[in-house]
Amino acid sequence: MQSQKAFVTRALNVGAYLETCDNSGAKIVKLFSVKGSKTVKGRIAAAGVGDLVQVSVKKGKPDVRKKVMFGVIVRQKKEYRRPDGMRIKFQDNSIVILKDDKGNPKGTIFKGPIAKEACDRWPPIAKIASIIV
Repeated sequence: MQSQKAFVTRALNVGAYLETCDNSGAKIVKLFSVKGSKTVKGRIAAAGVGDLVQVSVKKGKPDVRKKVMFGVIVRQKKEYRRPDGMRIKFQDNSIVILKDDKGNPKGTIFKGPIAKEACDRWPPIAKIASIIV
């Protein structure tokens, strides 16, 4: 995992439901932990594009349901700012499921665009991504 260049607004709170954009078998997941999050005592942790999170699978194939997995957020609806001044937002909140916390994706095909910030931070995801925005 590399450092993040842009200031990404953390728009997805703990407890958010996300769609997966890969063919790992999971369809809907619930975000319950943000890795490396530092907040004020009592504040709910939040995640943005490129963050490593832990999720539990709510809908999907029976072999992956009710499992705890790592994931990387690749799209968010809330706009965020890039260093060149451009603001980016997507149509949905989406995540890629990982095999381990090193960044190796479980799926082999990603549907839809992947944010450049997530690809810069996680090179194994960038190898598989077909559209990088």
